[in-house]
Amino acid sequence: MTTNTPDRARTRFPGISSRAYEHPADRSALVALRSLTGFDVVLRRLSGLFNERALRLMFLGGTVRVGEGQFHHLHDMVRDAAYILDMPEVPEVYVRQSPTPNAMALGSDHPFIVINTGLIDLLDDEELRFVVGHEVGHILSGHAVYQTMMQILIQLGTRLAWLPLGNIAIGAIIIGLKEWFRKAELSSDRAGLLAGQDLDAAKRTMMKLAGGTRLSEMSSEAFLAQAREYDAAGDVRDGLLKFLNLLPQTHPYAVIRFAEIDRWAKSGEYERILGGDYARRADDGSAKVTDEARAAASAYKESWERSADPFIGKVRDVAEGAASAAGGLFDRLSRRDGGTTTSNSN
Repeated sequence: MTTNTPDRARTRFPGISSRAYEHPADRSALVALRSLTGFDVVLRRLSGLFNERALRLMFLGGTVRVGEGQFHHLHDMVRDAAYILDMPEVPEVYVRQSPTPNAMALGSDHPFIVINTGLIDLLDDEELRFVVGHEVGHILSGHAVYQTMMQILIQLGTRLAWLPLGNIAIGAIIIGLKEWFRKAELSSDRAGLLAGQDLDAAKRTMMKLAGGTRLSEMSSEAFLAQAREYDAAGDVRDGLLKFLNLLPQTHPYAVIRFAEIDRWAKSGEYERILGGDYARRADDGSAKVTDEARAAASAYKESWERSADPFIGKVRDVAEGAASAAGGLFDRLSRRDGGTTTSNSN
């Protein structure tokens, strides 16, 4: 595979696994999603309904396919991102006429990327490079099939909304999908940063998604302060309202994504990956589910401890109280069994 990086060289990551950049809560949400009652049944049913060839033909007929002769700069960007993240296959890209600044990865066997003209008009080249890398990250992580499923379910739920109970089950699964997808967005933001290797461009993208093109009227320091204010805003009621506001959203708010990518870039993990220390796909088969579960639990705990949201504080107190009570019960049962049961604490 060849690549075109006309402005500057970027570090390539041979054999990189999506585990290297995935937010631990991404995998945790997927585990929770798959544990939903009836999810496996719905997935099997949808796999029979979904025709990837028909979907691709729809975009082939109604949008512009990116290539050497059309949107050449986007063509170079996706080839570059696939090269850097060592994707075995360069995904197709389609440009769709829509003022909504959005992009998505769809499909299962051969996922492809769709970018709206509203996003192309909004962003400069380095910001677009971040977005393309973000979508390639979705594909490398296997997110595209679930995003496709979510789009189908949303359309199906709309059609069944007139029935009294017709879309309750579908609605519950959509909520679960959206919760997972908000976590997956944080993972793919990290992939976008690894592909573009320009933290300022990643931050500018979030600011433009929130406030448009007038960057001269915005400040990254003030935007980060706004993210901290949003996190700590109000009392327990405000925290609950933030939670309810987020339920219908497929993406975290821009200030949250800005703060998360800034924190990850400064955590040392980003520099470690740039230095070649990262998980490889060749080792994916030996990755332990229990280790991933511990990592997810640790990430949630760290996030809760870092948050100044009073509502999160109350949830944390309840969770810690329940864990303490459960630990005491376990200890009593262990003593009753004559000390034969052992436990590990983390």
